[in-house]
Amino acid sequence: MEPTATSAPRPGAGLASASVRALLPIVAAAAVLAVLPPLWFEHSTYTTGLAVEALLFAAYGVGFNLIFGSTNQLFLCVGAIASVGGYGAAILADKASLPIMAGVAAGTAIAAITGGLLSWIAVRRRLDVIFTGIVTLVFSLAFGNLLLGKRDLTGGDTGKVVTGAAIRFADNQLGGYYLFAGVVVGFLVVFRLLQVSHVGWAFRGLRDDELAAVLAGVAAARYRIYAAVVGSAMIGLTGALYAYSAGFISPSTYAFDQVDVRVLVLVAFGGLGTLLGPLIGAGVFEYVDQALTTSGQLREALYGAFVIALFLGFRRGFVPTLVTLASRVARGRDRRAEWRAAAARRLSGKGP
Repeated sequence: MEPTATSAPRPGAGLASASVRALLPIVAAAAVLAVLPPLWFEHSTYTTGLAVEALLFAAYGVGFNLIFGSTNQLFLCVGAIASVGGYGAAILADKASLPIMAGVAAGTAIAAITGGLLSWIAVRRRLDVIFTGIVTLVFSLAFGNLLLGKRDLTGGDTGKVVTGAAIRFADNQLGGYYLFAGVVVGFLVVFRLLQVSHVGWAFRGLRDDELAAVLAGVAAARYRIYAAVVGSAMIGLTGALYAYSAGFISPSTYAFDQVDVRVLVLVAFGGLGTLLGPLIGAGVFEYVDQALTTSGQLREALYGAFVIALFLGFRRGFVPTLVTLASRVARGRDRRAEWRAAAARRLSGKGP
């Protein structure tokens, strides 16, 4: 009888299987986001608005996580980049009569260029994490003053009405919820694809040990700018879509204390560089933020204290640290069970 011939595995089969496994957490997250409204808040505009806000900050968080969590570029200008996208889309739609999608695309492109230029300045000047944060914070404050000064374009502190979007995509409607849920899922797919590509390997090298990565041939400046451009495009796109969804924007919509502080907290909580960290952090801190709404300045103080505690005691993030501790406890329990089983076998004479 002749041996049965076995076909050799296809070269791309293992890669395809790994890619599918890599996307499984995103598929699970998308399924949860899809079924939440009918199970929880489908008929409540208030709760829908809170869910949209959580998804908005999750989208901001994914972009920030790509920049800071992947390449150690502390961009303290998330709100400013989002306002570049939001105001860019709104002003172009108003002054140039662009359709919504064209205005959103233009605002996203301007935000991506802005983030790329900030990163280029940082890498050209060889700025470390702290000085990059200072430079981007200065840009954030300066851009906020620019928005207040250009009243003819931005409306100043009174804000600007943005028209043209369908009512069903408002920030308290289910259409708005599914719009931002789709944005978050899309961003997570991009983030994961970058992670499993050669670009992701370069990002991890720059984050973990830049000197070793450079010696291995990684072009540090180029990949840092890549991360800044893609992450800023995500943030700008989110800010532009929110401008149309909310129908009204003002400098306070994208203010540092309203956006950057919260994004930093939720990303640090969920885990820097992790896939679902921004989404988990956004969900948790939407609840916390509502609980502290009446606290005013106390809320900001608690957020600041929480950031310090996270970076001092949970360098990888609160959630990843808990997962690591849980896995260690489980491994310890398994070892103890193995030792007890071995001791029982020895006592019964059935084992060594």
